[in-house]
Amino acid sequence: MKYKIFVDGQEGTTGLKINERLSKRDDIEILKIDPEKRKDIFERKKFINEADIVFLCLPDDAARESVNLIENEKTRVIDASTAHRTEKGWVYGLPELNKKQRDLIKNSKRVAVPGCHATGFVVIVYPLIQEGVLSKDYPFTCTSLTGYSGGGKKMIEEYEKNRIFKDKYSVPRPYALKLNHKHLPEMQKIPDLEFKPVFTPIVADFYNGMTVSVPINNRLMNKKLSGRDLQAFYKEYYKDEFFIKVMDYDLDKYLDNGFFVVDERKNSNFLDIFVTSNDEHSLVITRFDNLGKGASGAAVQNMNIMLGIDETKGLI
Repeated sequence: MKYKIFVDGQEGTTGLKINERLSKRDDIEILKIDPEKRKDIFERKKFINEADIVFLCLPDDAARESVNLIENEKTRVIDASTAHRTEKGWVYGLPELNKKQRDLIKNSKRVAVPGCHATGFVVIVYPLIQEGVLSKDYPFTCTSLTGYSGGGKKMIEEYEKNRIFKDKYSVPRPYALKLNHKHLPEMQKIPDLEFKPVFTPIVADFYNGMTVSVPINNRLMNKKLSGRDLQAFYKEYYKDEFFIKVMDYDLDKYLDNGFFVVDERKNSNFLDIFVTSNDEHSLVITRFDNLGKGASGAAVQNMNIMLGIDETKGLI
């Protein structure tokens, strides 16, 4: 049996990557809309209602519109936009979140793929809150460094067109400096924080890959964990997870002449967790691909779970 899959928004960065991953599989039939009709609401409606699963790789308003086009009980949705990540009735598509999340995803008709920055943050923070290491009112801060593909086709073109001039595009560029990044609602809601974190995203001149860093003030821990204890804590929490790798506490062995390699997990669905610390502070870092575990890889992982297929299929 082949499952019918439609990617609504197949021309975008995430849509193209999903199509690329699924095109190599023999258990999937990809429904292809005529590119000239991809914005035709009636043509989209036809494909959406024919599919077993629809991936939405669209701006938020268009994603909401697509959901409203569904007229049957069969079609299930995996939304890669920001539109539904904190909406009631939608399941947050991070299978590793806790022991119940996979079943929620498997049995849901509406799954929202986490944002890339949010993925790196939630993987770090959710266990700390759930296990009482930190309180819900802890003043979290977060810095994320990402490749420019995270900005979609427009930013990719912008970087690749202008790089030769070695101007502003050759240096890291912090953005969303009004502290209102669109991933903040899920970064607060999913770990159940009382306050939004202070979040600084930075885009730099490399295509894909990212790191998300969360510093911790050790004196504010409810459970006083050393750096080695904190690493062991994550190791235990994610011990059964295939795609999440908690790295050894000795950070030095992963560095390149003292520098952290940001894009080591590019073109994969894996996410690494690193812990480093001193007596006063700890730093937890996640490293993954903004187009993989941060977007298309996560979307396909959710699809596999929803269809009862081996979760890793098409992702390794």
